[in-house]
Amino acid sequence: MANSVWVFAEVKDGKIKKVTFEMLSEGKKMAEKLGGDLSALLLGQNVGSLAEQLGHYGADKVYLAEHEALKDYTTDAYSKVIAELIKANEPSIVLYGATVLGKDLSPRVAARVEAGLATDCTGIGLDDSGKLTATRPMFAGKAYADISFSDSKPNMASIRPNALPVSPPDESKKAEVIKVDVNINPDDIRTTIQEFIKTAGERPDLTEAGVIVSGGRGMKGPENFKMLEELADVLGATVGASRAAVDAGWRNVSDQVGQTGKVVSPNLYIACGISGAIQHLAGMSTSKYIVAINKDPEAPIFQKADYGIVDDLFKVLPVLTEELKKLKAEG
Repeated sequence: MANSVWVFAEVKDGKIKKVTFEMLSEGKKMAEKLGGDLSALLLGQNVGSLAEQLGHYGADKVYLAEHEALKDYTTDAYSKVIAELIKANEPSIVLYGATVLGKDLSPRVAARVEAGLATDCTGIGLDDSGKLTATRPMFAGKAYADISFSDSKPNMASIRPNALPVSPPDESKKAEVIKVDVNINPDDIRTTIQEFIKTAGERPDLTEAGVIVSGGRGMKGPENFKMLEELADVLGATVGASRAAVDAGWRNVSDQVGQTGKVVSPNLYIACGISGAIQHLAGMSTSKYIVAINKDPEAPIFQKADYGIVDDLFKVLPVLTEELKKLKAEG
């Protein structure tokens, strides 16, 4: 299996996360170039029904590991199972989503199997020798680094959500499901899940949202974020915030975008009343399109924006929201 490409299939609330399909789509192309197969790693409890969907998105094989200890994610259990699979099968490439879970899991597995890992990548490919290459932003998105790997296998990378396109599923394609014997002792797991506390609302997670509307210090208070919520409702977006807004107590820290918050790569990022500190730019500079609304024409955010509106956001947002509602109503 020296030329195989593996993708870790991340599951949340009984559904496969979109970043998994993004990696499968790109992984399929890579596996074809290598003359190998594409496999998905599916871990959990009672998740076998999801294997079919992984096949539709290109997986030739699905390694299915089901165990009570895998019901909820723990670093020790998941990294142990995946590391043992890698050692037994020796894939060439292993990909993870650069999600909260993926950022925790991938380095632990890499350490267990003594493999190289490129993190938080926005692009991947193969060099002439068939080794993985990866691209990742540096210096708050002002530069991009091309990462190469040594001859040791596997090559591993974590990929930002929304960084890769998803190919249409082929519902006629089925994957071979390989059931994995899981051997986990209680002593293997050093942490236990005590409680899950869900955040309010049903908006997509910031790291996976296709559209994000963010507010900064220019919002002038927590009550004004309602304007962003209304715009987000029209766009099917998620609401984010700058560190300044979070530090002021206007939004929860889970909404923070930036170097010390969440790193996002949506198709559209609308920055409202955000000046564009380098720490914030580091968290959203790889967005496909950036729209900035700020009354200060010298705000650094305009240097990154594809479209800029120099005006009072309290005048712009109501008009923008109403016009978008009209367009949506017209179909």
